[in-house]
Amino acid sequence: MVGGRWGDKGGIKNTDAGRQAPQSAQYIGCMSWLWPQKLIRRLPSQCAVCHAWPSQPVCEACVQLFAQPCARCRGCALPLPPDWSHSQDYCGTCATTPSALDGALAAVAYAYPWSKLVLEFKFAQHPAWAYSMALLMRSAPWVEPALDAADMLLPMPLSRQRLQERGFNQALLLAHALAPDKTHANVLLRVRDTPAQSSLSRAARLTNVQHAFAVDPLRQSDIAGKRLVLVDDVMTSGASLAAAAACLRQAGAAHITALVFARA
Repeated sequence: MVGGRWGDKGGIKNTDAGRQAPQSAQYIGCMSWLWPQKLIRRLPSQCAVCHAWPSQPVCEACVQLFAQPCARCRGCALPLPPDWSHSQDYCGTCATTPSALDGALAAVAYAYPWSKLVLEFKFAQHPAWAYSMALLMRSAPWVEPALDAADMLLPMPLSRQRLQERGFNQALLLAHALAPDKTHANVLLRVRDTPAQSSLSRAARLTNVQHAFAVDPLRQSDIAGKRLVLVDDVMTSGASLAAAAACLRQAGAAHITALVFARA
């Protein structure tokens, strides 16, 4: 595996301690999952792809087979054609179309076996997988420099209803696994519940998330002039990330990069 091995990260730190946040339940709910997972992820398990024992969520052989890095557009994280000029880091669309995002990075394609793992991570109660997924994200090109340069990591927030159904915010778990000291859970808020993006057409997705996000008014001064990394598990059309980035841009953010585990 490029850039490291599956393994443990450091402890979890509450970088928002002492703040009265409107979505504090989202943070507390995730904390109740995070602490037991530090013990659970030390236990041997079966590879979710080839079913080898003992293993981390995905064994080294499957990582080597299914997670080889590829050239991706620096603007939208879509794969670039093999014959694309190495002097050009952007696809034709990103080179000519303005975006609220300054860049986007992804570790793997949202395809077998990663699509199945993402669904199990979110809906089959496997929050401890966040640490292994974060290691793959860190191994992707340009991710380490983006994390080092970031002032804050902001997980994409869930609506209250989805948080209650799921029990944790997968984006918050990933952000903490990537950089606990830089993660801030209650800066970007979800202020409007919307239908799941996966059930909509591309055109409908763009309008579905309009006005769905807001910056906590008490935290706007914290992000003015800062470099931010927006963290999520999957980027499909990019509509949600772009809507969140536009909100952060209005609040004065200087630079915004989207970082996801998988790109559809």
